Order: sequence, then structure tokens, then C-alpha cells
Amino acid sequence: MKALYDQLSVCCSKKTTQLYSTSFSLGIHFLQPKFHAPIYSIYGFVRLADEIVDSFHGYNKHGLMAKIREDTAEAIAAGISINPILNSFQHVVNQYGIEWSLIDTFLKSMEMDLGQKQHSPDSFKEYVLGSAEVVGLMCLRVFTEGDAAQYEDLRYYAMKLGAAFQKVNFLRDLKADYQDLGRSYFPGINFTLFTSTDKDIIQQQIRQDFEQALIGIKRLPASSRRGVYLAYCYYQKLFLRISQTPAEKVMDARIRIPNHNKIGLMLRSLLRHQLNML
Repeated sequence: MKALYDQLSVCCSKKTTQLYSTSFSLGIHFLQPKFHAPIYSIYGFVRLADEIVDSFHGYNKHGLMAKIREDTAEAIAAGISINPILNSFQHVVNQYGIEWSLIDTFLKSMEMDLGQKQHSPDSFKEYVLGSAEVVGLMCLRVFTEGDAAQYEDLRYYAMKLGAAFQKVNFLRDLKADYQDLGRSYFPGINFTLFTSTDKDIIQQQIRQDFEQALIGIKRLPASSRRGVYLAYCYYQKLFLRISQTPAEKVMDARIRIPNHNKIGLMLRSLLRHQLNML
């Protein structure tokens, strides 16, 4: 039965999410159950493409990216894929009317990682749009459930939330990105001489993104607000830890929030949401 295969496909996307991101898994858990499978499916697809450029060293990454682009388009058009993660993703795309332009923009950013090692202000803006902001818009298509007016009202804020998350990831992963992969995302920053002033400039951008994102979170439907707010609180806490860490130490180690701290953060976030103290 096709239904059984579709169930397996979602399970693959869910397992991918759980293996790669405990924070997003927690956030998804606190969405209304009807959104669990769609958001797992979006994350699974995004992670699949991201792993090609970040992890598949020694393989033909250009060929693999071209293949995932082709296979994704075919899966959406056919309404099925023998790749379980693409099968679960195409179902969400077709069910919620996610535009190919969002998927294409995401894939273009992943393709940028295959060759571009440093960014100008314009290319950085383009990269963040594709790697993070449009992913927020894919999720927003799910959360607004076909309400076009609500989607347009929240569109800007969803993009700001995606940008904030991505820039925090960049700061967290400076060592791996710069030293291991040779990438320098933030334009105009010399990471061989990364200073507290450089760090403060980046952090001010992130604060502004977070401030705008919270406006939109408060206006999300109740069905998705709690889970999105939990993810927001996790990234705010991670950002606070990075902000309190000297620039030279950010370059030397990946800042983390221990799992036991995540549980306390989750409980506090849920209480604030319950008391309408966002």
C-alpha cells in the first residue's frame, strides 16, 4: 500500500531531524500534531541537500547537487519518489502549495557552497535568503494552511527568524566553517584576526533580526506559535552564550547548550507561552 510507504517516508524525515537537531525536534514536538509530519519532511529535505555540500567529501558534489535538483522536481511533478525523504517532501509541497521558486532559491544557496568561499554583502544576503529565509517561508506555508493573506502578513517576520537562526549558526560554527571548510560567510570580516569589534557588529545584526522575528511569532496561529517560540528561545539562549564568549574562544570551539539545560529552557519557554509573556 502506498500509504504505508508514505508513512515510512515521514519516518525517515523524522529520524533525520532527530539525529541532526535536538532543538528543532523539540520545537516540532510542541507544534500541533497535524504539523509534525510536514515540518519533519521540510527539515529532512533541507538536511539532505546540506549534507551533500558539507559532508560528502571525496564524492562528486556538483553531480549530487544536480541530481537532487532533478529528482526533487521530478518527485513534485509525479507526486512520488523512490527516495523516501524526497517522497515525504513532495507530499508537503503539493499539499500546501509551496512554490518551486522557494525550493530553487534554497538549492541555489547550497550550490553556492560548492565554490564560493568568501562573500560580499550582496552574495551574503543572497545566501541567507536561500539557505534560511525561504526555509522559514516553506514552514509558514504549512502553518498558514492556505490562508494567503495571513501568509503575506507574516512573510517578512518568518524570513527574519530564518535569518537570525542562520547567523547564529554561522557564529556557532565559525571554527568548522572557516578552518575545516574554508568558508567565510560574514562579509568584510578577517577571521584570521577576529576581534570583539567584529563580533559585536555581527551580533547587532542578529539582535535586530530576533526583535523583528518575535513580532511575527506573537501573530502566528495558536497551532504553531508554541513550537516556533520554543525554537526561538533555544536560539536566543545559544546566542546569549555566544555573546558572552570572547571572540578568540568562539573561533576555537563550537558553543553548545547541554541537553539537560535544553529541558529547563523548554519548560521556561512553555510557561512564558502559557502565561502569554512572549
